[in-house]
Amino acid sequence: MSVLERQDMPRQDPEKRRSNFDEVAMGYSHEQAVNEASRCIQCKKPLCVAGCPVEIDIPAFIKCIADDDMEGAISELKSMNALPAICGRVCPQETQCEEVCVLAKKGEPVAIGRLERYAADWELENKQGEPEKPEPTGKKVAVVGSGPAGLTAAAELAKMGHSVTLMEALHKAGGVLVYGIPEFRLPKSIVQKEVEYIERQGVDIQLNSVVGMVETVDELLDEYDAVFLGTGAGLPSFMNIDGENLSGVYSANEFLTRVNLMKAYQFPDHDTPVKNGHKVVVVGGGNVAMDAARCAVRLGAEEVTVVYRRGDDEMPARREEIENAKEEGVIFRLLSNPTRILGDEKNWVRQMECLDMELCEPDESGRCRPVPVEGSEHILDVDVIIIAVGTSPNPLIPKTTSSLETSKWGTIIADDNGATSKTGVFAGGDVVTGAATVISAMGAGKIAARAIDKYLNSNNL
Repeated sequence: MSVLERQDMPRQDPEKRRSNFDEVAMGYSHEQAVNEASRCIQCKKPLCVAGCPVEIDIPAFIKCIADDDMEGAISELKSMNALPAICGRVCPQETQCEEVCVLAKKGEPVAIGRLERYAADWELENKQGEPEKPEPTGKKVAVVGSGPAGLTAAAELAKMGHSVTLMEALHKAGGVLVYGIPEFRLPKSIVQKEVEYIERQGVDIQLNSVVGMVETVDELLDEYDAVFLGTGAGLPSFMNIDGENLSGVYSANEFLTRVNLMKAYQFPDHDTPVKNGHKVVVVGGGNVAMDAARCAVRLGAEEVTVVYRRGDDEMPARREEIENAKEEGVIFRLLSNPTRILGDEKNWVRQMECLDMELCEPDESGRCRPVPVEGSEHILDVDVIIIAVGTSPNPLIPKTTSSLETSKWGTIIADDNGATSKTGVFAGGDVVTGAATVISAMGAGKIAARAIDKYLNSNNL
């Protein structure tokens, strides 16, 4: 094989992986990584760097891999990204850095994400280095939420010498990385190692700490010089149709939290069960819907169907995840929209009524607007329904914080640097933008950390 050809990522066989939660993508071998890295032409003006929300010097770390300098590669990555093993797995590189790769104009881009994963995994297997600890500034920052935005902000602020306390409502740090993304896409041992590295930077992580109940943001400001809010968007949205309160109907958040964080797939060894349906319907077309559908397959469902009101081209999920789901036997009923859910005499879900849809003019998002086809009502037999149609921020913090402005969607209003309407309070990630990607949340955390550092060094305190 010519090294000019993009190296395929080894994966588990679809039939085998349907029955386990082991990671699907198996990672590059050393030879594959060096060959792939050798494809990079080291552009003088690398567009890929501008396409990276956390500003990694992509050509530099890739050249290190090509030169078999793995310590150099991880040093380049860690200088800009506190979570490379996570980003290498779940970042949508195909629409960011890889999309603007020069090689993509006439062929396939360099597999930047796969190389990032390879370098990060090399470090994890060969013992993580100890981070340098700067001279303390004497300033204290509280970071609320340990998802990608909070972890990144905390790591960046610690590198600047500030004393950082990271507060997490759940019993595990990681936010959506541990409760939302399945083990077969992102092993929790990887998340734990990345979190431990941030702790070694000096960040104090406090679990089971629900800000807004134990302490309010106003009270935190009495103890800390600044506060960063990275609490994500974990409040599930529903369709507001009849029958959504029937037994057997889950929000994707509850379903995935039970499976991923609470290990329901290991029941009864772990105490949290989840209903194993024979016929499961997942409503939605994003990455969360794909995760839920693929978990349902692994839990033993005989038939798993994704129902989505638009077409294949409009599905917001990563193409890789859609293809993985199809390989694992997930059925896709596109241009179909639920109208009501029907149950039995014991209030267990038994059927879902849907309407066929057709695409008309694009809506405000730029996607074609779906409209119902008159007289196309049809019934699906089902015993578990998982609703994955979006999320919004939990209103607890805005309700318990004075002078904190929010939008009509419940997101916290912040400027381009993460500054909110409340002095000393910054925010970033899904709590500001609504549900988005891990890497965009990390980018927001990084930008806000710089703004917080500038604020702490100003004369405003």
